[in-house]
Amino acid sequence: MKQFFIIFFVIIGLQTGFAQNYNQEIENFRQQQFQSLSQEANGPIAVQNLTFLQYFEADETFKVMADVEYLLNEPTFRMPTSDGTSKEFKRYGLLTFTLKGQKFTLPLYENVSRFQSSVQSSYLFLPILDRTTGESTYESGRYIDVKKQDIKDGKLIVDFNKAYNPYCAYSSGYRCPQPPKANYLDIDIAAGEKKYTGPKNQREQDSNMAKNFTEKEKKLITAGSPTEKMYVLQTPIEKDSLILRTQSDDIKYDDALLTALSTRMLATVQDPAHPGVGIAAPQVGINKNLIWVQRFDKPNQPFEFYVNPKIIWRSQLLRQGAEGCLSIPDRKEDVIRNYSIKLQYIDRKTGKHTEELIEGFTAVIFQHEVDHLYGILYPDRLEEQAAKEMVPLHENMQFFIGKGTIVP
Repeated sequence: MKQFFIIFFVIIGLQTGFAQNYNQEIENFRQQQFQSLSQEANGPIAVQNLTFLQYFEADETFKVMADVEYLLNEPTFRMPTSDGTSKEFKRYGLLTFTLKGQKFTLPLYENVSRFQSSVQSSYLFLPILDRTTGESTYESGRYIDVKKQDIKDGKLIVDFNKAYNPYCAYSSGYRCPQPPKANYLDIDIAAGEKKYTGPKNQREQDSNMAKNFTEKEKKLITAGSPTEKMYVLQTPIEKDSLILRTQSDDIKYDDALLTALSTRMLATVQDPAHPGVGIAAPQVGINKNLIWVQRFDKPNQPFEFYVNPKIIWRSQLLRQGAEGCLSIPDRKEDVIRNYSIKLQYIDRKTGKHTEELIEGFTAVIFQHEVDHLYGILYPDRLEEQAAKEMVPLHENMQFFIGKGTIVP
């Protein structure tokens, strides 16, 4: 009997020790996150607001072993992001596991952006939605970090206690992928990070990340006279399409060739043979965040040039209208866009950020051109709207303009 009690207490002691070790592991993970957020000078959350971070108590029952089914030759697709754009992903594999007596299968994704470095390329993306989403956890879902090397012999440990909020939970100014419906678990995942309840940060873009033109871009800009139009890339041509599908970089507002490029881009969009209402730098082979837009909302409808434009807010009200594109020949279709937006861009004279609220058809032009900067073309938007259910409002409201107003 004495031996029985000794064995019993040894087992209880081991279990207690394992539980304490696991709790410490989760606490260490959260402290690392805390330190990372607190050390980012231009990060998503102010140091004084870190106290608003909240977590569920560590619960090892939310740590599961998943079987991994690799998916080969998967097509790429665009996953919508919090700022109204999208990022390119492909499914990497399927995770199958049992949690709380229920069997689940979740897709695991790989980011195919060209901005992945050799180190970052080992990371995989596992977003989740569950019954707590929008209640006790962030309304746009949470993420779990996974590395390819974590998968061993077709198995992967998935620990929901390490689910965390994307930066968009704390601040504007980020492009956070929104989890697809396929990543919804019909269960309460009361584990990991809770909803952030502190004040949301209004983040300006980091000008230190801006670049100068590359040598290849410089040659392209200076290949013609200052007022000579440039070649407009076309989607049916493979090498052109690769550039059009590449995300662009911010440009330094005082780059010496900025004026030369802007002048040539304006000549291109105003070409009498192929006139347009807007043009983006990628359309002329320059992967920098620069656009020209015709301002139909201003007297005399001038063309204006914008450096590093970002759409930081979009209205819930949508409008539908015909769109074409200088880079997509012989095609014009009805696209649904946000009726109004808030634009942030760099003032070329001061180098400071400026914000402006824009609506109507001019807002549509901005959305079309800013999409180009992320490698998004308007047919991509057609695919998105085909997958969404829209509620028409024409029976409930009417819009009017003054007689004699020019309608684009």
